[in-house]
Amino acid sequence: MLFDTHVHLNIDPFAEDREEVIERAQEAGVSLMNVVGFDRDTIPKAIELAEMYEFMYASVGWHPVDAIDMTDEDLDWIKSLASHPKVVALGEMGLDYHWDKSPKEVQKEVFRRQIQLAKEVNLPIVIHDREAHADIADLLEEEKAGEVGGIMHCFGGDLEIAKRCLDMNFYISFGGPLTFKNAKLPKEVAKEIPMERLLVETDCPFLAPHPYRGKRNEPAFVRLVAEQMAALKGLSLEEVAETTTRNAKKLFDIS
Repeated sequence: MLFDTHVHLNIDPFAEDREEVIERAQEAGVSLMNVVGFDRDTIPKAIELAEMYEFMYASVGWHPVDAIDMTDEDLDWIKSLASHPKVVALGEMGLDYHWDKSPKEVQKEVFRRQIQLAKEVNLPIVIHDREAHADIADLLEEEKAGEVGGIMHCFGGDLEIAKRCLDMNFYISFGGPLTFKNAKLPKEVAKEIPMERLLVETDCPFLAPHPYRGKRNEPAFVRLVAEQMAALKGLSLEEVAETTTRNAKKLFDIS
């Protein structure tokens, strides 16, 4: 019983065979998924999927790469969706210093406003962090994001950053990169994080785990991430699946 806490089944790479992808996930033991919407196009599709499938939930937020495009109306829209019974978190939100579409100061402002909204509507937040680890942790601390907590999605920082996030009630989530042969840092960090604060995800269609690296990722492959985590922790796959699913249900307030 696995919970893939971060899927993008709401985007074009799954338009042709979404049903088959979902079936493969269920056959692989994936019983719950969180579909993440991050802009005007993907947010309605995330909600639609969550309404269509009992085992799917949705997160809604604004991606940092597109921060420059977010308007006050967009933020009001996200706020209106926060009360939807299948919306379990706000995000993904955060900072992305890899792409240069949105200036850093614009990203930070949009990030702050979404954290403040999450505190207002009392929902956890899903963090996108690319090459911005220290700034992310600083901003979360400044905005007292620990009041709602959330997920460090597809975590790529070091143990010091992880500990700062744990101190703010965040869970550390690992995806495909945990399985890469050259992924020394994620493996070292995952070993040190208590099981009760770990999650698994795919971020599909991105970041497919070994041996599918470079191909389209899909929720069924979250099993490979869980298997790698089990090997690092000296646990069975069943123990990792049970604990990470319980963690996600607790965070998302799913009974």
